[in-house]
Amino acid sequence: MAGHVEDRTPTWRSVPREVRVWRETLLIQAGFVSELAGRLAVDADYDLHALLSLVDGGCPPDLAARILAPR
Repeated sequence: MAGHVEDRTPTWRSVPREVRVWRETLLIQAGFVSELAGRLAVDADYDLHALLSLVDGGCPPDLAARILAPR
């Protein structure tokens, strides 16, 4: 089909479990409570590096999550 572009953007459901576990582990080590870390780890709309940067700068984890929450 001319002009048709197939969307091949990966979803977090297709990301290996190890990646989700790695993200969650980093968030917990940064001070996020387990439940919040688990939710953020599987949500591709949250930038892991931005979350960690805010917390490293002194922002409380729950506030960092609210600041970076997808609209």
